[in-house]
Amino acid sequence: MAGSVPPMVHLCERPVSAMSASAQIEIGPVTLRPLVRERVWGSQTLPAWLPAPEKDKPIGEAWLTAGECLIDTATSHGATFTELISRSPAQFSTSSSAPDFPLLIKLLFPHEKLSVQVHPDDALAHTLGQPRGKTECWYVLSADPGASVMVGFAEQMSPAQVREAIAAGKLEQKLRSIPVKAGDMVYIPAGTVHAIGPGMMLLEVQQTSDITYRLFDYGRPRELHIEAGLAATKTSTEAGVVAPVQMAGFTRLIASPYFVIDRFAAATESTPLGKPGELQILIALDEGCFLECSKGTALPLLPGRAVILPSEPVVYNLRSAFGSNIIRIAEK
Repeated sequence: MAGSVPPMVHLCERPVSAMSASAQIEIGPVTLRPLVRERVWGSQTLPAWLPAPEKDKPIGEAWLTAGECLIDTATSHGATFTELISRSPAQFSTSSSAPDFPLLIKLLFPHEKLSVQVHPDDALAHTLGQPRGKTECWYVLSADPGASVMVGFAEQMSPAQVREAIAAGKLEQKLRSIPVKAGDMVYIPAGTVHAIGPGMMLLEVQQTSDITYRLFDYGRPRELHIEAGLAATKTSTEAGVVAPVQMAGFTRLIASPYFVIDRFAAATESTPLGKPGELQILIALDEGCFLECSKGTALPLLPGRAVILPSEPVVYNLRSAFGSNIIRIAEK
C-alpha cells in the first residue's frame, strides 16, 4: 500500500464473547478474511493482496462473505462469520428459515471458459428443500481486449430446442455473447443460461446458494446436470449489461430484487456512506481507503476484503488519499 497506514482503531466493536450476552450490544465493522477456491478454469496469477497459488493448483474464486471466512477484526479475531451471525442474527438480516448470510460475494479469476450453466429460482429451490435460488451479477474489475460473457439465448428457443442443442454439443453457439470491459455490470437472474469467458476479473454478488447445474463443460470430466438444468432454465430473462445511474454522492450500478450495488469514489474529504442502521458490505477496489465511524474511529479498507457493517445506528464516512473506488452492497 502506498504511504503509511495509520493503526487500526476499534472503539466501535465488542468481543465475540460479549456479543452472546445481548443482541443489542454494538458489534461495529467486521472484516473477513477471503477463502480461495481451486477451480479447473482458474488462474495461477492472482492480485498481490491474495496468496500466490500453489503450483498446478489454479485459483478460480475468492469467497469474501462465506460462513467459513475468519474474522480479521482485532477484537473478534479467529471466529468464523457463521459463529458471529449465530450470536447476533438480527444485526445480519438473517431469518429462522435461512439462518445464514443472505449474500455471497466472490472474486472470480477465469483463465479458461467456465461451464455453460444455470441456477434455479427461489420457487424451484424451495421444492428442492433449499432456502433460496441464485440470482447473481458480475461487476467487471478488469478485462483483456476481446473478453466476453455469454448471457441467455441469442434468439427465442423452446425447451425442446434447448435440449436438442445440448445433445448436439451446440449449446454455446446458441447463447448471446456480450463483450465486456472494466466497469461493466452484468445481471444474471436465476434461470438464465450463462457462461464466463477467460481474461477478466469479476466481482460476483449472488444470493447465498451453491446450486449450479452444468449443461455443457467443453469435454472436461465433470458431472453434467441436464435434466435438473433444463427444469431450471428460462428461455427468456432480463439478463444483460445494466447501465449505471448517477446518484447523489455515488454511482448506482444495479438494483435487483435481492441486492443493490453502488460505487463510491472516495476523496480526501469525508464522503458520507449513508444508510445508517442498515446492513451493508464494503469492498475496496484500491489501496488507501478508510472507513470513519461517528465515534471517531478509522478502519483501513484493504483491497479485496469484505467489511460487514451490521444493522446498527452508526454513521459512517469514506475517505481516501488517492480517490479510490469502494463498492457498497446492500440487501434490497
